[in-house]
Order: sequence, then C-alpha cells, then structure tokens
Amino acid sequence: MQVTALGEVLIDFTPAGSSAAGNVQFEQNPGGAPANVLAALAKLGVETAFIGKVGSDQFGRYLLDTLTGCGIDASGVVLDAEANTTLAFVHLAADGDRTFSFYRNPGADQLLKPEEVNTALIENSKVFHFGSISMTHQPAADATRRALQAAKAGGQLVSFDPNLRPALWDDLERAKEIIREGLAASDIVKLSEEELVFLTDDEQLDRAARRVASEYNIQLLLVTLGEKGCYYLLGDTAGSVPSYKVKAVDTTGAGDSFLGGFLYKLLEDGRALTLWSEEELAAALSFACAMAALVTTKKGAIPAMPSKEEIEALLGS
Repeated sequence: MQVTALGEVLIDFTPAGSSAAGNVQFEQNPGGAPANVLAALAKLGVETAFIGKVGSDQFGRYLLDTLTGCGIDASGVVLDAEANTTLAFVHLAADGDRTFSFYRNPGADQLLKPEEVNTALIENSKVFHFGSISMTHQPAADATRRALQAAKAGGQLVSFDPNLRPALWDDLERAKEIIREGLAASDIVKLSEEELVFLTDDEQLDRAARRVASEYNIQLLLVTLGEKGCYYLLGDTAGSVPSYKVKAVDTTGAGDSFLGGFLYKLLEDGRALTLWSEEELAAALSFACAMAALVTTKKGAIPAMPSKEEIEALLGS
C-alpha cells in the first residue's frame, strides 16, 4: 500500500430533484472524508487501503462494494451487526455549498475497537491519513490512537484533515482538544479557512497559520480557501495557489479530493518535502486545486472523482 486511511465511510444522501408532488428526492452516494481521499488517490492509480467499520446492513454492504469497486483494499473494514451504517443528508445551497444532517446514534463507524485495527496495513504503507470524526466517540477514538501509534512507530508520513462537523460533537471545546491532539501527531495538515479560525480565534490567515504550524511542528500546512484556491506554509515559506473557475453544483468531497490530489503528487515525486522548491510545491497544489474544482461539477463525492486525464485537460486550459 502507498496510502492507508482510517475513519468513517458513510452514505451521503444528495438532493436529486423533486418528486411529482414537489417533495425533495435524495440520491444515495458513498462518502466519508477519509474514504473520499482514498477514492481520489485510487482514481489516479495509487494503491490504497481503508480501515473502519460499517453496519451489516444494505448500506454497509453497498459501501464495501464501492470501496472494492474503486480499487481500495477493504480488508480492514469490519461489519457490525449491532449498529447501522452512518447516514448523512446533504443540503445544497444555490452555489453548490453544502450543510449536513447526520443519522449516527451510534453509527457503526463510532464502534471500531482498537483491537480491530489492522495495523499491518498501516505498517506496510508510506502514508497514513486520518480525520477527527473517528475521534468524536469511544471506542473509535482509541482505535484511531492505536493506528497513529503504529504509523509513528513505523515511520509513516502522517496526514490529517480535521474535517470539523460541529453537529457530531457534544462539546466544541472538546473538539478543539481532540483536533489539537491530531495536529501534534501529523506531518501534513489540511484545514479549511473556517477550521483555522475555529482553532486560533484569529481571522488573519498567515498569522494564524504560522501559529498553528509552529506550535504543532507541522511540516506542511495547507489551508483551503474554496473557489479562491489554497494557502500553503512549508517551513518559513508561505504562498497561495489559485483555483479554477467551474460551474459548481455540489462541493461535497472537494477538500478531500484536493488532499488526495496533493498526496498523489507527493508520492509521484518521492522526495521529502524539505527538498521541494516553492515552484514544485505550487505545481503540485495547482494539480490538487484542479482536481477539487472538477469534483464540484458533479453530485456526490466518490462518484465525482476525476481521472488524471480530466485534471490535466483542465490544467492545460
């Protein structure tokens, strides 16, 4: 494996028009941030593996089939007979931006146990990726910690996207504590601009980013800025990369595909980040921005992941 991720894989119910009676209809799509990152990588030909838990129900089996259909190794996925697969209903604004309603009380993903984590998948990978949603409740929080311990012991590069969803936390101050724990364990971190403000109470982008990177000794900090592109901080070098103008219909999975696109370029290069020039970093992030832009032109996350040829066509335009 080149990348193994742990966390949630769930069903995104995405608006799909109205019925004859005028009621909103929803389409079933596979999602979940860590799984989305792997789907982006798998679409680009990277060998990936997923660790998590789904319900032993029709949704869980659909997600297993989706993962394997994408070429993702799903041997680390556990089926739970006691809890249902987590469901998320996506609500879309006119510009494609989205909010979520979750059905997770508990969801099977919360119930992954430390002893169920297939650490061999992590130890045989180059990169381990995780988020904070797997740390909202026990025992999945300790399962995530076990996976992190395996990654740190094995020398894997650790990638972290907090993917803050306030509705899933009982206490947002606790969310900050958990996210800070994740930051301290990570080499590459992707935050949204809103998450950066949440963590620092500082709306000045560069100052807040430098504070986070310094405090948690982060190699590369990436801050996504929506249609404006992204900010980066590698060592003392900061800058920004613009995005691409597209007609967005659903931004679900955009940040995940951005990170997947960047990790693809990182693995393709093969060198430590400290050896990259600013021009090389900007080119890799431009690729990531193009991938994210394309994802927003279709509904759903995993089904919307573009091919390398589609990304290069947008870059060439």
